[in-house]
Amino acid sequence: MERRNFIKQSALVSASFFIATDLLAKDDGPIYGHGNMRYRMDTKWSKADPNINPVNDCHEFVQDRKGRIMLLTNETKNNVLIFDKSGKLLDTWGHDFPGAHGFTRFDENGTEVLFITDTVKHQVYKATIDGKILMTIDVPLETGVYKKAEEFVPTETTVDYNGDFFIADGYGAQYITHYDKNGKLLNYFGGRGDGDEHLDNCHGILIDRRKSTPTLLITDRTRNCFKRFSMDGKLLEVIKLPGACVCRPVVKGKYLYAAVLRSPDLNHPDSGFVTILDKDNKVVSNLGGSQPMYQDGVLQPMSQAEKIFLNPHDVLVDDDENLYVAQWASGKVYPYKFTRV
Repeated sequence: MERRNFIKQSALVSASFFIATDLLAKDDGPIYGHGNMRYRMDTKWSKADPNINPVNDCHEFVQDRKGRIMLLTNETKNNVLIFDKSGKLLDTWGHDFPGAHGFTRFDENGTEVLFITDTVKHQVYKATIDGKILMTIDVPLETGVYKKAEEFVPTETTVDYNGDFFIADGYGAQYITHYDKNGKLLNYFGGRGDGDEHLDNCHGILIDRRKSTPTLLITDRTRNCFKRFSMDGKLLEVIKLPGACVCRPVVKGKYLYAAVLRSPDLNHPDSGFVTILDKDNKVVSNLGGSQPMYQDGVLQPMSQAEKIFLNPHDVLVDDDENLYVAQWASGKVYPYKFTRV
């Protein structure tokens, strides 16, 4: 009897320990992801007051040299909100970007500059880190493929080391335009069409330097893929991501991160997640999404598995490999933080 009582009491103590541990884990936030890319979620990371500093669509992030996290929203009361990594709001600026969408930071001869795309104004702006406009790019009529400003709806930019920049017309005619540092048009490619060399919802663009030869990674969101092009616009590779309407590609270290706006297509609202690929373009983790599965080397369709997001739009990866996720059309929520575990 004494032995049975001891075992019973030990089991109760052990169960209590695991229950307490689970409760503690819940207090710290739930964990999402797969493999060794797993993260603890914090939906209350932002300490901003929505009555004072509201957001509308939280479109994209950059992180400056001071480590500050800069968020772009199309709320003209404060287009740019600047946080520290703990979520404390440090500063805001900007009232003139009703279609604020793409946000890119670049070091230009030791000075930080920003590129902002505006889908309402049909323009791209180069600005100082505190918002002074340095250059404005209008519809590239000189290409001959645009007849009016409304056909140009730029969603993203990426900048080369020499200051050349590329614009993705993700909501317009689907062309990629290449400019020199002074804003002179050098090249254009893509455009709407059926072949793989064409694009449909080329929402994001990035210069990928993970290999010796830099290439352009470009979103083809409607077709559930990223496409890799040479710097002069030749198609090199299609990275198929079935079930994932990906937003812009984000590279940090050897990994490629992307917010998945919706799944399996754009007709299914509130169905997003975040996906992570390794250097070989293999999906290794999905936050809020189904576990990545391969059959005979082919990625099987992915989908939202847990509704921790509605319509995620961008991912920022900080120097500690923590993630911050911004959302579009998701109840005007501030970004969520995901701490790597």
